[in-house]
Amino acid sequence: MTRMSAAEKEKSHKRILHAAARLFRERGVEATSVTDVMQAAGLTHGGFYKHFPSKQALVTEAFRQASDESLSEAEGASTAAARATARARYITRYLSSGHAKDVGHGCPLAALGAEIARDGGPVRNEAIKTLERMAAVLAPDDKGLAIMALLLGSVTLARLAETSDLGARILDAGRRGVAALEACQHESL
Repeated sequence: MTRMSAAEKEKSHKRILHAAARLFRERGVEATSVTDVMQAAGLTHGGFYKHFPSKQALVTEAFRQASDESLSEAEGASTAAARATARARYITRYLSSGHAKDVGHGCPLAALGAEIARDGGPVRNEAIKTLERMAAVLAPDDKGLAIMALLLGSVTLARLAETSDLGARILDAGRRGVAALEACQHESL
């Protein structure tokens, strides 16, 4: 039996995380088995424990990766102008029909928030960190939390909508709500 090089192991680890992040968002954590993740990554179930001590460790790391992907542009902007542009793009993408339809590649809080809220472990702690990061990207203080609530609620309801027309109306209402919050420059929430 040949040993896997460190580079090969890292590549496999990333494939597992990518597959897990997508599947957990699409199906939920409880409905996705380790075998499902490993198959989606093109690997065998037996190799899982070479990468993660438990499913919960995988969920935590996959959630973190999905959060990093979602927030990287907005958090990485170095100037005020770049941050404003990245923030505007983030909100536009978040409230798009594409994001509402593509659960597997969207915001992990929108896809998994309700399920993770029932978990008291490290996954929930990771979700709380993401919540704080997302709010900080959106606006200072409670205004960021209010905008985040509008984004998450809008996408969740648009996903629930039975028709694309209703989903579009919900996303449009979310955009109007964000615009109204942004117009409240000097008011505290």
